[in-house]
Amino acid sequence: METSLIILKPDAVQRSLMGRILSRFEDKGLQIVGAKLMQISQELAATHYKDHASKPFYAGLVRFMTSAPVLVLAVRGNGAIAICRSMMGATFGSKAAAGTIRGDYGVSNSFNLIHGSDGPEAAARELGLFFRPGEVLDYPRAVETWVYDHSAGTPE
Repeated sequence: METSLIILKPDAVQRSLMGRILSRFEDKGLQIVGAKLMQISQELAATHYKDHASKPFYAGLVRFMTSAPVLVLAVRGNGAIAICRSMMGATFGSKAAAGTIRGDYGVSNSFNLIHGSDGPEAAARELGLFFRPGEVLDYPRAVETWVYDHSAGTPE
């Protein structure tokens, strides 16, 4: 099982899409193990997006991410990072396939609704930025045996 950081960005929150987007992850069978509505500080945004600091869109990205509240999620499942990224769709809503979050709800090339970790190392770093120890929970779900085939002893 792996855990991915998901951020429903200011445009998703302001457009009242939080419930619909969150439901997609739960409908897929992924487990929400952490959630918080928060206002990202300039410092946190700068740290989170430090790899983009030299790019021309960086200042606008930090301004956008700090402009309104976001919903930060820790989403867990077998292959959760790749599954979440697939569900999100292409970076730009205008190019994202129908059936993806960005394809169904986005048209902007600037406001793209959602962030998801792009790999296990990024997920660990990002989760550590947004969640304090004890805020990402481990808890059993009765539905787990209906989400994953456990017949071989481990979830498939």
